[in-house]
Amino acid sequence: MQSRQWDIFCRVIDNHGDLGVCWRLACQLAVRGQRVRLWIDDAAALRWMAPSGHEGVRVIDWLDAAALQAAVAQPPPDVLVEAFGCEPAPELIARFAETPGKAWINLEYLSAEPYVERLHGLPSPVFRGPGAGLTKRFFYPGFTPATGGLLREADLVAQQAGFDRTRWLSERQIPWQAGERLVSLFCYEPPALAALLAQLARGPEHTRLLVTAGRAAQAVRALLGAEEARGALSISYLPYLTQPDFDHLLWACDLNFVRGEDSLVRGLWAGAPLVWQIYPQDDDAHHVKLGAWLDWLGAPPSLRLFHHAWNGFGDGPLPPLEMQGPWRETARNARERLLAQDDLVTQLQEMVGQKS
Repeated sequence: MQSRQWDIFCRVIDNHGDLGVCWRLACQLAVRGQRVRLWIDDAAALRWMAPSGHEGVRVIDWLDAAALQAAVAQPPPDVLVEAFGCEPAPELIARFAETPGKAWINLEYLSAEPYVERLHGLPSPVFRGPGAGLTKRFFYPGFTPATGGLLREADLVAQQAGFDRTRWLSERQIPWQAGERLVSLFCYEPPALAALLAQLARGPEHTRLLVTAGRAAQAVRALLGAEEARGALSISYLPYLTQPDFDHLLWACDLNFVRGEDSLVRGLWAGAPLVWQIYPQDDDAHHVKLGAWLDWLGAPPSLRLFHHAWNGFGDGPLPPLEMQGPWRETARNARERLLAQDDLVTQLQEMVGQKS
């Protein structure tokens, strides 16, 4: 595949999810021999998400006027990726527009809704501003072959096959005992969190809850205070994790609670049962989005009802967890379907190659 210069633009909106997606995209492009500049308006989270950086990826402060001027003085990139409608700096768009034949990609949010298949790959002419006369192309990640697919490392399956759960837990000094269920918790402040903690505390099996740093840890501590054990429930609070270590967390657990976009995808690749807390929207559009994903997943009724309660739909009680049986089978089937499809970077490079 031809080596190209890629400029990826990302704004940190909330909870680092956009940055997480863009960092994975940048790294996977670099692994394939591409040269990448990641323009970001707040790179603070990379200090724990990717403390060692990545060869072939240069991070640039979007708000640094000197860096902006230096980029304008250089040749424009071959590919401009506008992540999640973030509107790159006008000076850089103007520089990009000086050379015809470049690829401008509008990377959209992930969804299982039907419109994704209809809009993926469609052109979007630019009629005003410094990019007037150019054409963007919509790129929609998704769960079906008619979409842009999901981010996936080429060696993901091999990495998982070589993963040693016991060793990973020991290295992180997590006091896990054989036979103890492991559950990861990465969430906002779900209304059913108290009910979940009570359910796990009642048993009947012992559960160790691995709580991620940030909002999830704050939410649990607000309910339990300094307690780290209650009934059949034991809690381990984790530090901020690098992206590879977050993946390892998901691989280690028997059930994963995830939130947003990046962790949903990583939860699917883990192949274990998962519960998704979708980002809430004021007009309740997230209800439709969650329903579409559950439809694609083929979620059994118990898993669908649990998602509704976890996401605050209606007033029903939190159903019991199922870490085996239909929930596990559903997760494994979803992973196999996704592995049979081309990954996002492969499809993105193909789209750019067609433009050239």
